Amino acid sequence: MMFDGPTVLALDGGNSKTDVALVTAAGRILARARGGGFRPNQGKAAALAVIGGLARSVLDEVGLERATLLSACLANSDLPREDEEYGGWLFGQGLAERVEVTNDVFALLRSGTRARAAVTVVCGAGMNCVGVAPDGSVVRFLALGTFTGDWGGGGTLAREAMFWAMRDEDGRGGPTGLTRAVAEHYGRSSAHAVAEAMHLGEIDGGQLHELVPVLFAVATAGDPMALAVVQRQAEEVIAFAMAALRRLDLLAIDTELVLGGGVLAAREPVLLDPILSALSAQAPRAHVTIPEIRPIVGAVLLGLEHLSGGAPVAEATERQIRADFGD
Repeated sequence: MMFDGPTVLALDGGNSKTDVALVTAAGRILARARGGGFRPNQGKAAALAVIGGLARSVLDEVGLERATLLSACLANSDLPREDEEYGGWLFGQGLAERVEVTNDVFALLRSGTRARAAVTVVCGAGMNCVGVAPDGSVVRFLALGTFTGDWGGGGTLAREAMFWAMRDEDGRGGPTGLTRAVAEHYGRSSAHAVAEAMHLGEIDGGQLHELVPVLFAVATAGDPMALAVVQRQAEEVIAFAMAALRRLDLLAIDTELVLGGGVLAAREPVLLDPILSALSAQAPRAHVTIPEIRPIVGAVLLGLEHLSGGAPVAEATERQIRADFGD
């Protein structure tokens, strides 16, 4: 299938997966692909090869040498210099005539709202936040880990579940239902046996993330230790949101607050209820949204807006794009 006309190659590169879509200037989908996550901290060359190969595959499917514009929203592209570095590499692959790169939190923000005043907090494998004011001012956070003030996300929650299970079992901590739940989840006799199996490679360390829903189940059952971990996660989401709202002077105006990432998208009441309660009291003019659409939609919409020189996507076109990606 050949296509002659302006095109946007949109790329949402998250920690766990990468979505790519090739669309026309009118938003019609020409090709799509999904692959592995974008993790440059594990090797930039390999990470870029993953997303570059996916991008090339959708171009080849349509028979195009290059797109008019590549809109890439990438996890772990946390600094302007990283946006430039990754953009330069993608441009060098001949994937598009123009390349725009930013952090994937912007894809989540745009997928959740078209409002001019908006903040998004993402809680997936890690944590991040971005805010935009009506005058175009932007607030970003480094979000590079604990040394830049960050705590939370699925990786942290899973480690906390294992941490408190072990401390209960060996006497360094108080009792918690996490101990039995962790052992049962992996089919082992104890949390100690789980830790030993992970150390020896009998349980893949990548499976540690499976403890996130285990933690929520134990917290929902009323376990104080698990509840304390979940409460801290709620406080971190609130802290990010309130910091962005204050820094942009958005507390006094109606503002869209988009919550996303796998941990928040799961809509666990034990986590979500305290967040919504606190935001209702502290930021009553913030309207919370948890988009069910995939962030690739945000990358597409941002790309179309770059393609048109900043003009907003027509509402009818945006509705159709959202419907087309709603599978």
